[in-house]
Amino acid sequence: MANLVDKINARQIRKDIPDFRVGDTVRVDVWVKEGKKERIQAFEGLVIAKKGGSVSETFSVRKTSSGVGVTRIFPVNAPTIDKIVVIKKGMVRRSKLNFIKKMRKGYKVKERN
Repeated sequence: MANLVDKINARQIRKDIPDFRVGDTVRVDVWVKEGKKERIQAFEGLVIAKKGGSVSETFSVRKTSSGVGVTRIFPVNAPTIDKIVVIKKGMVRRSKLNFIKKMRKGYKVKERN
């Protein structure tokens, strides 16, 4: 039974997603449905957390939009994600950057090569 589940999960995993980690700045292009029309909407921000693995892997992206912090959680293997583009690679020393949500000032992340 577990072998069958592994085969089904392997088919669901997307191969076109680039490698990124916490601290990177990414742009996620998401398909948005408005009535009968569909369009792509970009969400660009800092990856503050990655969670799970295999098919159920998710990541959180945080950006500041007109002075208000917005956090959005995306499933990595979702069909609603058109593409993910890594804009800047960041170097951080933690696996989760949730403390950034409580900061009043801006934050800076060092760039890695």
